[in-house]
Amino acid sequence: MENLVDKIRIWARELGFQEIGIAEAKVPESDIHHLSNWLEKGYHGDMTYMAQHKELRAKPDQLHPGSLRVISARMDYLPADTETVKLLSEPDKAYISRYALGRDYHKLVRKRLTQLGKQIESAVGEHGYRAFVDSAPIMERPLAQQAGLGWMGKHSLILNRQAGSFFFLGELFTNLPLPVDKPYESNHCGRCTSCIDKCPTQAIVAPYQVDARRCISYLTIENKGPIPEELRPLMGNRIYGCDDCQLACPWNRFAKPTQESDFQPRHHLDASDLIDLFNWSEEQFLERTAGSPIRRAGYDSWLRNIAVALGNAPTDETIIAALQNRLNYPSELVHEHIQWALRQHINGTY
Repeated sequence: MENLVDKIRIWARELGFQEIGIAEAKVPESDIHHLSNWLEKGYHGDMTYMAQHKELRAKPDQLHPGSLRVISARMDYLPADTETVKLLSEPDKAYISRYALGRDYHKLVRKRLTQLGKQIESAVGEHGYRAFVDSAPIMERPLAQQAGLGWMGKHSLILNRQAGSFFFLGELFTNLPLPVDKPYESNHCGRCTSCIDKCPTQAIVAPYQVDARRCISYLTIENKGPIPEELRPLMGNRIYGCDDCQLACPWNRFAKPTQESDFQPRHHLDASDLIDLFNWSEEQFLERTAGSPIRRAGYDSWLRNIAVALGNAPTDETIIAALQNRLNYPSELVHEHIQWALRQHINGTY
């Protein structure tokens, strides 16, 4: 089996994964308790799916009957040559989380993991396996830690000493009794609180605990209702997701640019003007987000998010005109946020 594992690591690298690790198909009790505590506090907001299938999250071997091992894989996604930090200081530009600038990672990573499963099958014969990429009730970060890929940072993401945290995780469940890797038991965060201190909305309420209801990623993607008014000014120009906790983390100085062409920015989304994106028609939105994770938010949420960013931008006649031109858009959700944005520029008028 050791020889097979060596081959699996080579095949994984050839498929574009930077690293894999192997763990038992079990989640430590401490992680299950941490999830229960997080749910009890309501930190998942409207993500009701997080509270569903709790038993499956605790017992991953039941997701794919017969599973003995989980091959956990990471794939770097940080695009090269994107002026990330600079963009956050240009309030007329749109900031989109770096993971969402290119094609949707779900299909790409799942396809590669399935190919890995087929290569293993070609070597050992038919065996039970199934690939998952953020598509099932899996506690992927605890499994990645058990597989030796890194430790849980205070921002709740997996950190790797050689790669930071700008990477995707995926899992290949298998019924092969492969040798397991040593769990990553060290924690290299120390007394650092950079991610906590830099969070724009103070969503990291304690080390290793994120209140999604305050998190900009949740507010701009998962949340389908109004964004709490007190949080809107804190969002700046972030219109889809947020990377501040990762950008603040000292370990991300080791993050390496992705080699995947599909993760490179599309439609100049790494440096677009807010007004240009706000003026997209729904047809343009659907066309330009085809195959992109941004499509997940939907057009109304897209306009809602940009309206907030325009409200946070310096007052300018072109911004006021762009907002006013959208006042007739037939969505109460969008209308409310446009009115709020206009009030930031024209006191008391809207």
